[in-house]
Amino acid sequence: MKIVSRNEELLREALSCLPQPSSRASLASCNKLIRFEDISAAAFKIQCGVQKTPCMYSRLSKQYGMEIYLKKEFLQYTGSVKERGVLHLLMSLPQEQQRKGVIVASDSNFSLAVAHHAAGLRVPVFVTVPSSTAPARLKTCRDYGAVVISYGGSAKDAQLHARRLAQENGYLYLEEEDSAVYLSGLGTVGLEMYEQVPKLDAVIFPAGGHCGLLAGSAAALKHLNPHISVIGVESESFPVLQQSLKAGHPTDDQACNNHHFYGDVSGVCFGSNSLQLTGKLVDKVVAVREEDILISMLRLLEYERATVDADGAIGLAALVAGKLPELKGKRVAVVLCSGNLELHLLQQCIARALTLDNRVCRFSLVISDCPGDMSKLLEILAREEARVLDIKQERTFVTSELFTVEVICTVETRDKIHTAQLRNALLERYPTTAWTER
Repeated sequence: MKIVSRNEELLREALSCLPQPSSRASLASCNKLIRFEDISAAAFKIQCGVQKTPCMYSRLSKQYGMEIYLKKEFLQYTGSVKERGVLHLLMSLPQEQQRKGVIVASDSNFSLAVAHHAAGLRVPVFVTVPSSTAPARLKTCRDYGAVVISYGGSAKDAQLHARRLAQENGYLYLEEEDSAVYLSGLGTVGLEMYEQVPKLDAVIFPAGGHCGLLAGSAAALKHLNPHISVIGVESESFPVLQQSLKAGHPTDDQACNNHHFYGDVSGVCFGSNSLQLTGKLVDKVVAVREEDILISMLRLLEYERATVDADGAIGLAALVAGKLPELKGKRVAVVLCSGNLELHLLQQCIARALTLDNRVCRFSLVISDCPGDMSKLLEILAREEARVLDIKQERTFVTSELFTVEVICTVETRDKIHTAQLRNALLERYPTTAWTER
């Protein structure tokens, strides 16, 4: 039975002005109307290969004044929602192409998903990366079953080499784009969320450059209930989706100076399909600061024991930043789409987030270099229940009077109120205390 609705008409209208498919070796030639029944078929097709991840009520709900449900896509085997679109894409390839194999040219979440699922389907899979790629990523790709080829000093070198290998050996060169097959797989997230959380008022997705998840899921949700508000969130540093929607075509003039932190959301809008669908079906796109993303990562780690990257935390960051006041008192689902942050970056992010959240602070003061004065300072810190993380004494370069010492102290507090109490106590005893502003 064919399912027809007003939303399907919107989808058809959105895709009616797409350019003709190019002749390059990719899946862009598969572009067609994305129907709700395509997403349903994709859900049935991939159900044995990907996790039906939980969408759970969050303890953060009380803090932000709404019912928050978190769709934990970072629990997929490769730590990313990209598995849904990739598995559907690979299963849809002709058998002859599955026999020859596929090749990708990056160490992104998309490539990790291709490596894992291609190996599971017994499809030969090759990953080319620049020589500067982190060893941990190379190991992960190999562990998933891919043949990893390190080539060139830049991502462009690796891509050109991958295309050359594809042409010479008959591999299919894959890159993340917005073919109907791929978007249908990603759209299964929206389908699951609708089933898992009744009476949803709004759903928040990461947006940015790769907005396929937003577009595909919007197609599913708007078909099931046109009144559900679908919201995309991207970074203020490079609002490529908002600029592309305003221009009416994908733009690529936004530079990202922090690619390793932002990951997949830092790319350019990669296809007209996703852009057109987003413009027709998505209710709102907002931008958040890097600081909001970091605090969102901290909240998820503390309240949900969820370790996510910037891509995974950016949806919640819109609520942390107060960018969506209209959702107060509503039932809201947020997609945590990825959790592939390298360990050294995770450590830096959490340390920075604690500082931004006024939980780690630093001050300096000058005390007498006499026995007992340091003990008095430590007594104040103990009385105020501040945890000392680091303490240093500077004698040589002190510009104050003789026989004094400058003490530089880093402490951990419970919250902003506790920090203010500590600051007042120190200023009362040491009026010249200098607080290091974040």
